[in-house]
Amino acid sequence: MRWCLSILLFSFLAVAHALSSSGNRLLVVLEDADDKGLYSTFWGDLEARGYDLDFQSPKSSDLSLFKYGEKAYDHLLILPPRSKGLGPALSPKNIVDFVNNDGNVLLGLSGKSTTPSAISSLLIELDFHMSSDRSSVVVDHFNYDTISAPEKHDVLIVPRPGQLRPDTKDFFGGEGVLAFPTASPHTLGDDNNLVAPIVRAPATAYSYNPKESSGSVEEVAATGSQLDIVSAMQGRNSARFTLLGSVESLQDHWFSATVKTPSGKKTQTANREFAQQLTAWTFKETGVLKVGKVEHSLATDVELKEPNPAMYRVKNEIVYSIELSEYDQDHFVPFEVPANDALQLEFTMLSPFHRLDLEPSGRTANSTIYSTRFTVPDQHGIFSFRVNYKRPFFSNIEEKEEVTVRHFAHDEFPRSWKITGGWVWIAGLWSVIGGFLAFVVVWLYSAPKATVDSKKTQ
Repeated sequence: MRWCLSILLFSFLAVAHALSSSGNRLLVVLEDADDKGLYSTFWGDLEARGYDLDFQSPKSSDLSLFKYGEKAYDHLLILPPRSKGLGPALSPKNIVDFVNNDGNVLLGLSGKSTTPSAISSLLIELDFHMSSDRSSVVVDHFNYDTISAPEKHDVLIVPRPGQLRPDTKDFFGGEGVLAFPTASPHTLGDDNNLVAPIVRAPATAYSYNPKESSGSVEEVAATGSQLDIVSAMQGRNSARFTLLGSVESLQDHWFSATVKTPSGKKTQTANREFAQQLTAWTFKETGVLKVGKVEHSLATDVELKEPNPAMYRVKNEIVYSIELSEYDQDHFVPFEVPANDALQLEFTMLSPFHRLDLEPSGRTANSTIYSTRFTVPDQHGIFSFRVNYKRPFFSNIEEKEEVTVRHFAHDEFPRSWKITGGWVWIAGLWSVIGGFLAFVVVWLYSAPKATVDSKKTQ
């Protein structure tokens, strides 16, 4: 009987545990409760993966992202409001504070409603830029669904994104097409390595405001692949923010809809699989890297198991190793650096003296060991071992450890006879010493013989 209860308890805990590496508390901000039924399959998929969904209205007086100074939720999902804002609990400052405290956010927009100015202000802080006309939708006359949008052409049909890591696995890739009805477009800031596009609009797409009386489009700020439909931002603390331009793509209808392109080809959408991949990345089920054991030691002390000394000497030979794991759905697996990429170690003071590639040297049950060997430069001071690995769609790795590098001690310098370049001078020294001794010996034993005076003193 007791073992039956143990099995039941274990099964309950397994079901209740979310696949996310950062928690299962998910706040869903939904203004109109009647819209909840439109996303029933999407909610069911999240709950099946162990998330605890809490549906709240942005007008609720009990809504708060923080409680007693700590996060009240691990993740935040915001559906587009129909009013002019999200209320004081979801102000841009509070959402930014939530992200700064390692919270993850999925924000959905819709071209059917005007984007509130508060959301536009939030997106500007994260370097997402909406059109000056916040009621615009993406229109494409060559890549649209002829069944649901034969006249408006505002239901985009785009292929699923390509694989990010072809040699291992992908985050958003796969077969099939995606349908994005009434997508609200946005653009990304220039020279910002924290933001990255996931789905771009086709080259023939453009932004259009259906509320304008004129049928022509003038002064278009961005067109084609300059427009983004789905984008992501990952902060320096590895918190994730995803912007979905078409929240309607998560509805039950589009999870299994049949679409037809202008060329006459019919196919079924892959929105459901894409939504699972998108939320898995946003809520840290994939792409999460973890650092395990970090060791450095003299090359002669590797077998002695005396790692991480606080001081080295110039010209020492050092071995450095680091263990890396990747979170995959519900457990950590060994992380493999893509073939076209490199994991590097910097041995730096004010600037790097060494920048070396770390190569795989071993593997444990859930991590890969990367290591390298190098010689300490002939420079004393405070040095740092630094591993700085920051790639799109992967959590950031930044490991730093300081050590002291000293000069040779007075009894550690090599003796003169060990330096072949000094043999000439040593030979000259001993030749001088030998010549002097020979001169002294010759001088002492070569005194002139005494002569006898012929005149004797009377």
